Amino acid sequence: MRIENCNNFPQMPLLSDTSKRKNVQLPDYTDWHTNTQTAPSMSNKQYNKAIIEQAKKDQAAGKFQSESAGFRNLAKSYISTASPDRKNIITTGLTAIYKNNKPQSKTFTLLDYLYGTTKYKEQETDLSYAEFYDSNGEMVASYSNNGWTFYGTKAENACESELWDTYNTAWNTAAKATQGQSSVANTDTATGSINLSV
Repeated sequence: MRIENCNNFPQMPLLSDTSKRKNVQLPDYTDWHTNTQTAPSMSNKQYNKAIIEQAKKDQAAGKFQSESAGFRNLAKSYISTASPDRKNIITTGLTAIYKNNKPQSKTFTLLDYLYGTTKYKEQETDLSYAEFYDSNGEMVASYSNNGWTFYGTKAENACESELWDTYNTAWNTAAKATQGQSSVANTDTATGSINLSV
């Protein structure tokens, strides 16, 4: 079961501890939904092993995916390795938008040599809508109604899909093993026999 939609991350609430650009509160990049590019903290093989171990641990604790803080931290670490530099794209984009003194609606090139384009609508000094794109032309975030929405890139979606597949397989395998042990225990209890293994 997939909990998150990897193509359209949920709109994030504004948090008081994040900084602002004029009327726009910047995203909280510590939130597990808000990924920005980071270096891998381990090899792919180590990530794979960590995901499997986390799934087993979560299954034993009766938790699944985002119910587990360990899973959330691991997912953020893993997916962020495939993420664009959202933090820089958004910060640079907002800076470019606010440098334009004329309130208008248009499309312009945002530091073409680095990131791509930003589409926006600005009324007086308040930003009402903006879209942010990476260097591949993929929209990575949008801002409207005083909130942020994040969009997974193809690379992030592929990474996330691998994460779900590995985790879900390991979780289901652990669940079946637990059910098998329960069935044996129940059978032994029903027949009145005691099964002791050394």
